[in-house]
Amino acid sequence: MTDNKYFDVIIIGGSYAGLSAAMALGRSLRRVLLIDSGLPCNRQTPHSHNFITHDGDTPKAIAEKAKAQVLSYSSVIFHNGLAISGKKTGNAFVITTQAGKSFTGRKLIFATGIKDVMPDIKGFSECWGISVIHCPYCHGYEFRNKKTGIMANGAKALHLASLVNNLTEDITILTSGKAVFNNEESAKLGKHHIEIIETKISAIEHEKGNIRNIVFDDGSKMSFPAVYAAIAFVQHSDIPVSLGCELNEAGYIKTDGFQKTTIAGIYACGDNTFMMRSVAAAVYAGNITGAMVNKELTDEDF
Repeated sequence: MTDNKYFDVIIIGGSYAGLSAAMALGRSLRRVLLIDSGLPCNRQTPHSHNFITHDGDTPKAIAEKAKAQVLSYSSVIFHNGLAISGKKTGNAFVITTQAGKSFTGRKLIFATGIKDVMPDIKGFSECWGISVIHCPYCHGYEFRNKKTGIMANGAKALHLASLVNNLTEDITILTSGKAVFNNEESAKLGKHHIEIIETKISAIEHEKGNIRNIVFDDGSKMSFPAVYAAIAFVQHSDIPVSLGCELNEAGYIKTDGFQKTTIAGIYACGDNTFMMRSVAAAVYAGNITGAMVNKELTDEDF
């Protein structure tokens, strides 16, 4: 780590979106600081899919290769730490880490991701990203033609069911409470012979994150190789909001088409800005963000 604490850009979050933004900026010789705490949201996921050239690689392997490539650009510096606060000072921003270190940057990029809020179901968190999954594009092919559960209700359950229906004909919706479907939605589910179980889920029996049984409150059990779950989330970092960045109705950081937030000089990219949670989408968003931040710096200086 360098003693120089002033940078063109500070990127908070050193996973796929942050690394992608850093590469674009490093190739333009911008002085960049990447701050990352080393706890990516997908660290439990065994394999990453739907990303050409890396299909089937582990998330860790992709991130490590990306980091090595990004840090080959000498103007990009990596700092292992947790950013806990930020403030605006004149035409720059100061970021402070948990260890008490402060760094100043002309521009900020938040690639901080989101934090999943695990339901109060024993075994759920241990299975998350392994056999309790969130995305048919990321995980669905590996569980094709297998009995599949959908842990959701209402419109979210219907949306997932419509996508998963192309991968398997054996789908059961687990609402863990009274089902909330209108007549049209119920008719669609019935047309595709999708069963709905309203009994509350109490636990997931598993072996190293691989589901053996869904356990219900009444003591009954059902076996599924995979269960999709639509769960709540919060922003992984509260610094963007503390600096005035607005969130949209869904809880994501509000950005324009060029990843600008509602606060001048601050950009955001990756899972913290949109619902398309995938490595490919994060890399794309980071690449665009890096280019747009470089353009803004260029417009100010040229």
